[in-house]
Amino acid sequence: MTTALIFAGGTGVRMNTQAKPKQFLELHGKPVIIYTLEHFENHPLVDNIIVVCLEDWINNLKHLLKQYGIEKVSQIVPGGEGGDISIYNGLKALESVCKEDDIILLHDGVRPLINRELITANITKVMECDVSITVDKVTESVVQLNDEGSIVNMPPRKEMFSAKAPQSFRYGVIWDLHQRAQRDGIRTIDSSHLCTVYGVKTHTVQSSAFNIKITTPADYYIFRALYEAMENEQILGI
Repeated sequence: MTTALIFAGGTGVRMNTQAKPKQFLELHGKPVIIYTLEHFENHPLVDNIIVVCLEDWINNLKHLLKQYGIEKVSQIVPGGEGGDISIYNGLKALESVCKEDDIILLHDGVRPLINRELITANITKVMECDVSITVDKVTESVVQLNDEGSIVNMPPRKEMFSAKAPQSFRYGVIWDLHQRAQRDGIRTIDSSHLCTVYGVKTHTVQSSAFNIKITTPADYYIFRALYEAMENEQILGI
């Protein structure tokens, strides 16, 4: 079984929105979280979807799932204080239904421009190697600073990549990592980081071009522009 574990638990502090969390902001009347879920709903290799959601917005999400015909969501799990706790809650909810070798795709609810090819690439890589992290080449130099704000290291740009999502695993691998992290008091919102902490060998797939995460107001406007450009390309054939 392949399950998409989608995180919609953030409050969107950096979005400066008062009425709605960022995952429920709308484009052309449709919430961001629905744009994201539709990619997994329509993918033939995804069998199941779990959503980790802000508890106060669960009823709202249930209504949206019915409105937009999202049928693969089997559970909506309340989020926790911090992304790592939300991931833990979602993985724990799968404990009774997942086998150790089942495939889990961890994805942000606010990455709505993922595509079918990237989902397929992650599933294929996990089948081969147990762990697949989506990465993208950085376009600017990365520097490491000390406590005084001085640059102490500048790795070669060609070796630097940013970790994105999906981050995909065999269920037994990722569930074990998060249980160990909870016991050891390790806090991180990035599951790929736990692989480095505990020495789990990781493999990667190249991100699709527009796989942005909506974190700030600028990100929302970039999403809108990219989405509308892609829609125009389909309509006009440009």
